[in-house]
Amino acid sequence: MKRFALTLLTTAIASTAIAPIAFAAPDIDQLRRENLDKDAVSIDEIRRENLEKAGKVDIDQLRRENLEKDAVSYDYLQLKGVDIDELRRENLDKDAVSIDQLRRENLEKDAIAYPAQ
Repeated sequence: MKRFALTLLTTAIASTAIAPIAFAAPDIDQLRRENLDKDAVSIDEIRRENLEKAGKVDIDQLRRENLEKDAVSYDYLQLKGVDIDELRRENLDKDAVSIDQLRRENLEKDAIAYPAQ
């Protein structure tokens, strides 16, 4: 009888302690929806506003103008006798870094800065 009463008492205490927590738990999905509704932004609306502010800039026209400014005719260069592949190799050689050479230089600098005792 004592065990039954003790079990019943423990169950009652646990349920009274857990029940308020269960009811107080926020509905995460509802909170998420509310936050999304508050911060909802219409990308199309922002795009229209920006176009109105900028005087309706034609992005495609600007892109074409920029392409025309920087356009390089590889066919024209080849007709002039320029070897495009050779130019590409020269540019790669200019930027090539010897990792071993850099490592040796750094080791030499460290040897000067931290001489062996």
